[in-house]
Amino acid sequence: MSFGQSQWGVSGMALYVPTLCVELEDWCEWTGNPWRKINSVVGRSFRMPDHQENIYTMAANAVLRLILQNDIDPREVGFLGFGTESSSDNATGTVILKGMVNQALEAMDMPRLSRHCEVPEFKQACLGGVYALKAAVRWLAFDGQGKKAIVVCGDKAEYERGSSGEATQGAGAIAMLVEEDPKLFSLELRNGGNASDYRGFDFRKPFQRHFMEGYAIQARRMHDFPVFSGKYSMICYIEETIQALDDMLSKIGMAPRPFYHKVDGLFLHRPYHRMPVNAAAALYIWGLSRNEDHRGELREYCDAAGVDYDLVLAEMLGEHDLFQSVLSGNKNGNIFPESMQVVRFFRNTPKFKEVVQNKMSLGADLMMDLGNLYTASLFSWMAAGFTDALEQDIELHHKEFVIVGYGSGDAAEAIPIHVMPTWRDAAQRIQFRDALASKVVLNQEQYESLHDEYQSPELDYERRGRFEIDRVGNEMGADFQDVGVEYYEFNH
Repeated sequence: MSFGQSQWGVSGMALYVPTLCVELEDWCEWTGNPWRKINSVVGRSFRMPDHQENIYTMAANAVLRLILQNDIDPREVGFLGFGTESSSDNATGTVILKGMVNQALEAMDMPRLSRHCEVPEFKQACLGGVYALKAAVRWLAFDGQGKKAIVVCGDKAEYERGSSGEATQGAGAIAMLVEEDPKLFSLELRNGGNASDYRGFDFRKPFQRHFMEGYAIQARRMHDFPVFSGKYSMICYIEETIQALDDMLSKIGMAPRPFYHKVDGLFLHRPYHRMPVNAAAALYIWGLSRNEDHRGELREYCDAAGVDYDLVLAEMLGEHDLFQSVLSGNKNGNIFPESMQVVRFFRNTPKFKEVVQNKMSLGADLMMDLGNLYTASLFSWMAAGFTDALEQDIELHHKEFVIVGYGSGDAAEAIPIHVMPTWRDAAQRIQFRDALASKVVLNQEQYESLHDEYQSPELDYERRGRFEIDRVGNEMGADFQDVGVEYYEFNH
């Protein structure tokens, strides 16, 4: 199988996560949740920014690490794209990062990022980073010849204490060097697939929620808790990724079943450990319905699961409107009840492990300690996967993977990637484990104080080489205003 090979892609990656950490086994003791279930479904731990950190400091830290770890000449960077759903300024975005990074570069006696550098920001829930990466490749192909691009994805995933999402929190950012003749992997955009459909209240952050009764009643600070419906969001994720894969496979002229047998690996959007596993099982089962020659295998799974094959096929091949189904009273949005029973059965079969799950193993264990990074989740998993392959001495040269991004609300992208012969050197520069090495574990009182009041516990840890919020402006005069504007400093 060959997706072809483009001349643009990623040459380097660099991760930043905050130092403050919540161990989920401790969290289970505090909250009474079952550790065994949380560990298998969610992971082992997540990170939290302290009161001097935000999405801009985390993203700037990742960009600076990328420049230093890959010996990038900042003057050659003509595109700095930022994918996030956590930005706190509704007028300005990526240029804030540019200013911060230039501050650090000057402190190190290094050249600044080019004055002639585009600075767009991309927002579509967790898919913003994929859109930023595609935009970077398009920029290189058309008006950025001979230049380099940097894409950074970052977010702070926070949920109200006591909610079903609390265990799936996290924070961090990952930056990528994008250029012609990439060193790590190429992106085959011409064979990529996409899908989008408005899903109403799938997962939202409406500004109005901050002024309505009943929202985040425990919090004692300004917060960014999303409005979400867990079961509905899961169905939206699965259905939209199926549509994106269908589009991709139609472009490469391959049926789903042989594709899953031949592809070397899969990286999917990863809000928590179990989610991409469930989605991959659904992708395979739905794929069997797409070709008459492969429906015999689907029928076998239906029979073994005790589910009517004709009902399953009707669900999989029918036209559906998930949003309208909820508006009509189906609150959990599950319009595939029969099909999902088959998916659950298939997920526990040896065939699933052989054909699908084993192709999602690279980096999976490393990601158990990262938490949910929203836009950065997919690319962090890729960085963990390259790190894992390097440590296990697994050869990836010429391997073909597919990355699947998803953004609630609702859109998905499926893009083939081709691993380059120089991947080992590029993977060594990621320094993934080094990014996780700085860790201060919070106790219950410290966690709740930081979560509810944004009061950072008095913990002594190394802050050199990082950006911090120095102060927040409070002037609102006739001639000068900076109220709410954050000023940053770099601890050199």
